[in-house]
Amino acid sequence: MAKYTKSDIIRLIEEEDVEFIRLQFVDLYGHLKNMAVTTSQLDKVLENKCMFDGAAIDGFSEKKNPELFLAPDLDTFVIFPWRPQSGKVARFICNVMNADGTPFEGDSRYILQKVVKEANEMGYSINVGPECRFYLFDLDENGEPTTRTSEKAGYFDIGPIDSGENARREMVLYLEEMGFEIESSYHEEEAAHHGIDFKYDKAVHTADNIVTFKLVVRNVAKRHGVHATFMPKPKHGVDGSGMHLSLSLSKDGKNIFTNDNDSKKVSEDAYHFMAGIMEHIEGITLITNPIVNSYKRLVPGYGAPVNVTCSTTDRSAIIRMTSIGGFGTRMELRTPDGASNPYLVLAVCLAAGLDGIKNKLKPSVEIDEDITEDKKKHLPTTLEDAVKSFRKDAFVQAVLGTHISEKYIEAKQAEWNKYCEQVTKWEVDMYLNRI
Repeated sequence: MAKYTKSDIIRLIEEEDVEFIRLQFVDLYGHLKNMAVTTSQLDKVLENKCMFDGAAIDGFSEKKNPELFLAPDLDTFVIFPWRPQSGKVARFICNVMNADGTPFEGDSRYILQKVVKEANEMGYSINVGPECRFYLFDLDENGEPTTRTSEKAGYFDIGPIDSGENARREMVLYLEEMGFEIESSYHEEEAAHHGIDFKYDKAVHTADNIVTFKLVVRNVAKRHGVHATFMPKPKHGVDGSGMHLSLSLSKDGKNIFTNDNDSKKVSEDAYHFMAGIMEHIEGITLITNPIVNSYKRLVPGYGAPVNVTCSTTDRSAIIRMTSIGGFGTRMELRTPDGASNPYLVLAVCLAAGLDGIKNKLKPSVEIDEDITEDKKKHLPTTLEDAVKSFRKDAFVQAVLGTHISEKYIEAKQAEWNKYCEQVTKWEVDMYLNRI
């Protein structure tokens, strides 16, 4: 049920002294974009008549002057608490529409909405709880980000050794003011590595929250003179930053992943859902781990998943099943990272899981099964491998549609080719004096 009507928005904007409205959306890769208007344009905003040039947005269109329009989701209205309190700044997250009023096929939010609609038609709703990790690094003398930090804090340390404590506190306060329910915030194991966990929600709302979360974290970090990055592996020899997703499926208000009669409290539907994701995990990896650097995180020794396994205890498994905490059984997918587009990640994972339920698929490995090396199924180890796996998976491409699939393959193959042209410091250090 909608939270706001158009009349509600008009009243709120007047009562809260809002002067600027940002119409936000994401490009193909999940990067947040926006168009800013003043409240004098509010009627135009509410009638979905704000137009922009789609050719200017990565992955949208190559046609000259394609007219695309922004349709605000009224329930995403929120005021930015770090902006001026006189003449406030508010935002909507928008869907992208064609000139004829139909959804734009390159809009990743629309892709997720389609999959959620299919789930709803099957009687299901999905709850998603994300764990978004980030580093806070020093800036150089020119204000440019570095990978340096003077901090020495570790897991659950406090100030003053945790020098990011005050920034994290302000992030939490702003997020709560914007409607988030923050469950915890803390210092991670590595120096300058941080975690803020917020409550699970429905799939589209969670994806909206992830892009909003990143916006808040980066803005607050800058105010505190540091740089926040969600880069999967910003430094050699330290843990990377994942974006783990805790998933549960409900029907008639009941978590259908739970079976109290199973020794691990996992239902048949949960096994089928898990099997669907495992069936397509190689093709999905390009979406969950979309940049060259993603594959520097997916290596042994740092707690990140490498092999296609499922466990109740092993945090290096791709999927971890848990029923701890009183919310019933959840499936934690540990492959995604902060470089991914959360709308596309949730779309392909939900679609694959539903396909597993529809076809009653069985997992390729048992929970907590000790897999011998010769039988292990591995994730792609490079961006190029991920592109190849994505090309082979017609199901995942069908979920995303022709436009997004073709644009993604083209862009990511070009990114890999460009990376292969580079000469890295490691190569120079390794070979220059020897050869």
